[in-house]
Amino acid sequence: MLATQACKEKRGKISSQADLPEKETFSVIIAGTKVGHLNVDRAGDTVAIDYDYKDNGRGPTVAETIVLDAAGFPRQWDIAGNTTFGNNIDEHFKLDGQKARWKDASGEGTTTAENPSFYINQSGSPYSLFMAARVLLNSKDQTVAALPAGQLKLTELERLESTSSDGSLKLKTYALSGVGLNPSYFILDENDRFFAVISPRFIIIREGHEKEEKSLRMLSEKYSAARFEDLQKRFAHKYDKNIRIRNVKIFDPKKLALTDLSSVVISGDKILTIEAADAVADENEVEINGAGGTLVAGLYDMHGHMGENSALLNVAAGVTSVRDMGNNNEVLDSLIQKIKLGVLAGPNITRMGFIEGKSPFNSNNGILVESEEEALAAVQTYADKDFHGIKLYNSMDGKWASAIVKKAHELKMPVTGHVPAFSNANDMLMAGFDEMTHINQIMLGWVLEPGEDTRTLLRLTALQRLTDLDLNSAPVQKTLDLMEKNNVAMDPTLAIHELLLLSRNGETQLGTLDYIENMPASEQRDAKEAMASIANETEDKAYRVAYDKIIATLKMMKDRGILILPGTDLGGAFTLHRELELYQQLGYTPAELLKLGSYDMAQYLGQEDRGAIEPGMLADFFLVPNDPTKDLKAIKKIAMVSKGGVIYFPSEIYPEFGIKPFVEKPEVKRN
Repeated sequence: MLATQACKEKRGKISSQADLPEKETFSVIIAGTKVGHLNVDRAGDTVAIDYDYKDNGRGPTVAETIVLDAAGFPRQWDIAGNTTFGNNIDEHFKLDGQKARWKDASGEGTTTAENPSFYINQSGSPYSLFMAARVLLNSKDQTVAALPAGQLKLTELERLESTSSDGSLKLKTYALSGVGLNPSYFILDENDRFFAVISPRFIIIREGHEKEEKSLRMLSEKYSAARFEDLQKRFAHKYDKNIRIRNVKIFDPKKLALTDLSSVVISGDKILTIEAADAVADENEVEINGAGGTLVAGLYDMHGHMGENSALLNVAAGVTSVRDMGNNNEVLDSLIQKIKLGVLAGPNITRMGFIEGKSPFNSNNGILVESEEEALAAVQTYADKDFHGIKLYNSMDGKWASAIVKKAHELKMPVTGHVPAFSNANDMLMAGFDEMTHINQIMLGWVLEPGEDTRTLLRLTALQRLTDLDLNSAPVQKTLDLMEKNNVAMDPTLAIHELLLLSRNGETQLGTLDYIENMPASEQRDAKEAMASIANETEDKAYRVAYDKIIATLKMMKDRGILILPGTDLGGAFTLHRELELYQQLGYTPAELLKLGSYDMAQYLGQEDRGAIEPGMLADFFLVPNDPTKDLKAIKKIAMVSKGGVIYFPSEIYPEFGIKPFVEKPEVKRN
């Protein structure tokens, strides 16, 4: 068990690599289940790493060889293998004197490193955190320059003691910042040797100490929460007066048009009144000058997996409501409670109960079941906890679907999900699904052979077969007929399919083009990495044609009146903007998409208190300087967000993530 250790001894310089063991072995654990390993072999100044895990039928396989100098800086780094979704890894770094060269999925680069600098790999294992920590612990202010760009900073957080039958082990927890949008958290032992990498869901821990996994997940959640609680204290403007947003046009989803210039007055968490732009302010008001901009009701991400790291960024992007489609239930319980209490910033969360069958390929979320009886019990559990609906997943036995849907419908809960392996979309539609998740899950049923297993990456790579698919064929039309007849909605997650099918190594991903220059250097680099492996020109063409077939299919659905639900499965925020933008390819106008992303989703979920800017509604909306009914890209530059009457200015928040603000903060005046 972990216990806080009060003492803090003075640190001396760490010794060289010679004090480290020749072999180290670590377990990779996701949500309590061991899913892989990280093995380290050390010979002199050379470190060899074997890293592999599989969750939900996918995961990285990585082999690294690193040569370190006497101070622990990498002189050479070679990485091979494949990423989570199968993209080939061929990454190399070489430091020759002050000349640094590297090659990764984004391309090649060189620079002169005048000061000692630590290379940040693109596709290596998390063991790099430990190697960076050894360098940082010996550096002034625990700070060091990074390559290709940026700076690393190490912060000690806490000292702990782990006790077991083998005795006690003193531990130190750290945060490493400068790599991504958020810090990474990890643990060293009293000899400054690697013990664990920790996150609320994902743990890598020294072999033999796996029993600490749950405690470490909760520890990571505590550290992440402390960071975001601090951001909430600094950037959530909770005025003790009514708030008047003056000189704004309001998007009316019922008329698909903007109003004349107006003033919107907030009292508490609700919209109190909408008045003329020149209405006289009350003495007890705070005024925010909208400068002729547009107010839009808060957006929905209908396919989220919410965590603390993405909660604030969603709010800053105007995404004030998220439907969570499967999560670690304990972690999400805590997050929802903190958002409700105002301790953390985050969207309103609607929960779907995730049910998955146990198999070698299962996802480790929600409730895992091994029988129809257990699945039905899981439905009841979620109903008792007031979940909105049920989501079924890949390793479920498709034969159980009818009974699960019947039970859920008796409890007034809709059912959605993946198509279970060895089933097809028609089976789920006949079973009574209210909604289908991911457009590939439907389309695979038209091209797969009986017995092919979609619990693997085949559910993505088989999309190449869409090139020869006739969308007017009987099998396609039968599925669309069933969806139309049964009023089944579609959650296509189109942006993730664009990323899968159209991203290429070395080319900036299409979905990031409008904001990537404002992002940190590491994000810009990663935006030039493909999601999947594209082996040759034939595959390249097949994937591009597959994307076109997906667009054509979704357009047919829209034309039939099938409701399209905008969700990302990519964390929401900027990617939700892209999801909506892509729907223009289906024939939606910008105004129709603003309505779809707010008012229509509120109506779909039965949430009558949001989705429009009207008196009595929740004060969930955002301000943009321009007119998004003419150009939807306007929603990507947000000046202000109101989440239940709490005001956020993205220009204040984004620098904390290394993001350059898109627009300035509006003028605020207290009367």
